[in-house]
This record gives sequence, structure tokens and C-alpha cells, in this order.
Amino acid sequence: MSLPLPSQHVPTRATTARVTAVQLAPTLLDLPGNARRTTTAIAAAVDAGADVVVLPELATSGYGLADEAEARSVAVRADSAVLDGWAAACRRRPGAVVVGGFCELGEDGRIHNSAAVVDGTGVRAVYRKAHLWDGERLLFSPGHAAPPVVETAHGRISTLICYDLSFPEWVRTAVLAGADLLAVPTNWALGSRPAGERPIGQVVAMAAARSGHLVVVCCDRTGRERGLDWTEGTCVVGADGWVLAEAGPGTATAWADVDLRASRDRRAGALGDLLGDRRPELYAAVSAPRLHLPEQREAVTV
Repeated sequence: MSLPLPSQHVPTRATTARVTAVQLAPTLLDLPGNARRTTTAIAAAVDAGADVVVLPELATSGYGLADEAEARSVAVRADSAVLDGWAAACRRRPGAVVVGGFCELGEDGRIHNSAAVVDGTGVRAVYRKAHLWDGERLLFSPGHAAPPVVETAHGRISTLICYDLSFPEWVRTAVLAGADLLAVPTNWALGSRPAGERPIGQVVAMAAARSGHLVVVCCDRTGRERGLDWTEGTCVVGADGWVLAEAGPGTATAWADVDLRASRDRRAGALGDLLGDRRPELYAAVSAPRLHLPEQREAVTV
């Protein structure tokens, strides 16, 4: 599989990392084929100069799994040959890192919607999706650990998955742990939106980047699957909240050069600081159990 590459390669400063998100089309239930597709995509991106590569959610299995039995048939452990192949592809470029989604078979036999952070030394961290979208809860067990933050040659990389991005508390958890870049493997189902507007997932990513002052890389997918189409909203968002690059439709890539360590400067204006200005003593309601309010019923006139 050949992937579109950046039209030109401009030498970058030593502190700049070349980041790419690879929007591809996994084939449902084709574990060997998806292993080849993802490894080939990583190798092509790394050979083209990528320092950080992000792949879609469930890139090794496809998304439209019908039941737990199907999910189990394509689930792999974190020490599998699939992720070994990702590590081997990273070794083609010193310091290269890939973050990609996979269907994980946990040590306890449970199935998880997971993302792995991998470099040339192997798997550095595995994150299990904590907020399961809709029917995903019928297939997967939710994760219970915070987003990992991995120190790399380019900066501190964290990850969460798709629907997780909708929870500002979870993004802030990664920010407070020191993340410079948030990699978000995602499968955004195609939905309607007003003409001229960005996909809502991109809007959420922009808000997350802006409020946390970190780079957010969302890697969506392409390819129809069991009647489902995708937003194809792959993008790289700078720490200021503006989209730096998009992949567009089909099999494509989004490229951007970013200084991840610049994310650590969270000054706001002359006196402010995005983290220092927080008022945690006022935020107890954010982590409180959900409040169930009684339903309001319309008055009935007899």
C-alpha cells in the first residue's frame, strides 16, 4: 500500500518534531492483513521523515465488530507480533514513535479497545479506552487507568481514544501529568453538519488543545464498513487550538512540524497561567457522582 507523502521536506530545527496521522482503511476481521497495512504505513511515514506517527482506532481489527466473539477472534496481547512489527518499523528512524489503536486481549482474558505507544525498543505503554461509546460497552471492558504519559526523544506523548476526548476532565488529567502531545486514535462515524463547518470531532480537539495548550493529533479512518461511512476528519491541532493540517477524504495523511516542548509554556497573557490559574477548590462538582434530577411533568388540566 502506498500512501500520499508530503510534497516537500524542509529541514527543521532540532527541537521540532515531524508529526503525521495516517488515515487508512482497516479491513474488518482481517488481522494479518491489517498488521501488514499498519506496519507498511508506519514504515512509509518514518521513511518520509515522520518522528511521531498516529494510526486510527482499532486499526488492527476494524470497528464494526458484531459481538464479543468477533472481537475476541481478532484480539491480540500487547506483546504480540503485530506490535513487534510496529516497533521494527520505528527502528527505521532514530527516536520514531507510533501511537495506534488495537483490539487488545488483556492478561485476564478481557477484551479492550486500546492504544499502544510504541518506539524502536518496543511497547512503551498501553492505554485502554475508559469511556466506551454506545454499543462498544457490549464488546469491550472499559479501562480504569489514567492516560499514560511517555517521555520520548521529541517530548512527552500521551494518548486517549475517540469518545474519551469528549470528557475535558480526562484531557486535563493528561495535561496535569505533563503531556506535550495528545495522540487520539479515532473512528468518527459520518454525521450531518451545517455547510462550511468543521466536523464536530475536530471542534472538540481544537478546544482540548486550546484549553490544555498541547498538540492534539486525531487520526480518523476511511473505508465503508458494514454500511458505515466515516468522517475522515484526521487532523493535527497546534497548542494554540488552530488546525495545522488535515488529511482530507480517502487514504491520506496529515503532516505538521511542531515543537512539542513549547507546549509547556502555559502562560496566559502577561500575568496568567493556564494551570496556575485553576481553582480546584471550586471544582468538586466535576468529580461528584451524577446528579439525577426528578423529571418535570407538564401540569394536566382537568
